[in-house]
Amino acid sequence: MTPQVPALFVADAPALDFLNSIATPVDVPVEWIDGGAGLLAWLAQAQLVPRPTLDEIRQRAIPGELDKVAGQARNLREWFRTFVLKYRGTRLSEAVLGELDPLNLLLERDEKYSKVTARPDAEAAGLEFRSLRRWRSPESLLQPLGEVMAKLVTDEDFEHIKACEGPTCTLLFADHTRGHSRRWCSMEICGNRAKQAAHRNRLKGQQ
Repeated sequence: MTPQVPALFVADAPALDFLNSIATPVDVPVEWIDGGAGLLAWLAQAQLVPRPTLDEIRQRAIPGELDKVAGQARNLREWFRTFVLKYRGTRLSEAVLGELDPLNLLLERDEKYSKVTARPDAEAAGLEFRSLRRWRSPESLLQPLGEVMAKLVTDEDFEHIKACEGPTCTLLFADHTRGHSRRWCSMEICGNRAKQAAHRNRLKGQQ
């Protein structure tokens, strides 16, 4: 059953948000990609696939097909989690390329193309050069996931990928703060809990 809780997008990096699509932000683990419906809902919330495209793929899919793709997405996610956890806090080099074969094999199946088209914004009339994708099957939903993972590997400094310091939190994030001093997935979730715990400990110490 698809979780009713909105997905969390606190990582400041889409690929890490994908890893956070299963998480324990407080006490209970939540799996947002628990099946085909969950995958579609998460992709919509992440704005990785246009909603009309998701609706079209949902209508075309045969029974069980989207659930199968959701399983592939979970496998991809856990493979990439292993890679990220192995190398976070370090600077990536070409030495890791052999470990990225599953990602490159996925990217090779992409069907992207470019087109000159009208700007979608009526207030900025004119033409634009757009990158588009052919969504031939439900498996094509894996392509935007591969794309954001590739961008994380090539564009993000792995030295600044961190795990939230909340005692039970499993969320990852890219620390883009000045001085790279970020400690929490968010102040609203774990930051405030840590402050409250510290305050309780101070009160106990005064007794």
